[in-house]
Amino acid sequence: MESRKTRKADLESKRALFFEIGLILALALIFVSFNYKSYGKRTVNLVQRKADNTPEDIVPITEQKVKPPPPPPPKQTTQIKIVSNDIDVKDDIEIDADANMNTQVEEYTPPVEEEDVQEQQIFMVVEQMPSFPGGMGALMKYLATHIKYPELAKESGIQGRVFINFVVEPDGSIDHVKVLRGIGGGCDEEAVRVVKSMPKWNPGKQRGKPVRVSFNLPVKFTLE
Repeated sequence: MESRKTRKADLESKRALFFEIGLILALALIFVSFNYKSYGKRTVNLVQRKADNTPEDIVPITEQKVKPPPPPPPKQTTQIKIVSNDIDVKDDIEIDADANMNTQVEEYTPPVEEEDVQEQQIFMVVEQMPSFPGGMGALMKYLATHIKYPELAKESGIQGRVFINFVVEPDGSIDHVKVLRGIGGGCDEEAVRVVKSMPKWNPGKQRGKPVRVSFNLPVKFTLE
C-alpha cells in the first residue's frame, strides 16, 4: 500500500531539533529551581478587633448582719447548808497549854530518802571519765607486772588482745567484769583475774557527782 504522508508532515527529520529544544527547557528549569528563593509566610489578620462594650453585672454589696453573742451562763450560787451543832467532833491534836519559854522541843529530823535512781544507772560516757590511779601509763605497767602468761597459750602460740568490760562504781571499785572478745588458751580467764584484782579507780563524775560508768579495757598478750 502506498503511503500518503507528505515530506512536510514527516517529523522524523526534525527529531534532532525537538531533542535540543527539550534539553534547553530542562536546563532552564533546573537553573530557575536553583535560583528560586522562598520567603517566610506572613499571616495577615484581617479580623478587626472590637471593644466589648457589654455592661458587666454589678453585684450589690449586701450588709451582713452579725449575730449577737449568746448570753452569759447564769452565775452558780453556792448553797451553804447549815447543820446542827449536836455532832461530837473528836480532836486527836493535843495542845500543851502549860508550855513556856523554858520548855524543850525535840528537833525535827527529816526522813532519810532512798538512793537516787540516777546513781543506779550505768553511764557509757560522762563529763569526767574514770581513770586508773597514776594514769594510763601506770595502768599498762600494772597489767604487765601482774599478768601471768597461761602455759596453754604459750604452747599453742596464742597471742593477741582480750577486750574486757567492767563497771567502775561511785566509790572506785571494779564490778561486773566480763569478756567482750577473747582469744582463748586461758588468756581470757587471766585477763578477768587481773582486772578484778586492780585497786580502786578514780570514779567517773556527771555534774560533779560520782556515778557508775561502764569501761572497756584491751589486755594485750604477746609472746617474746
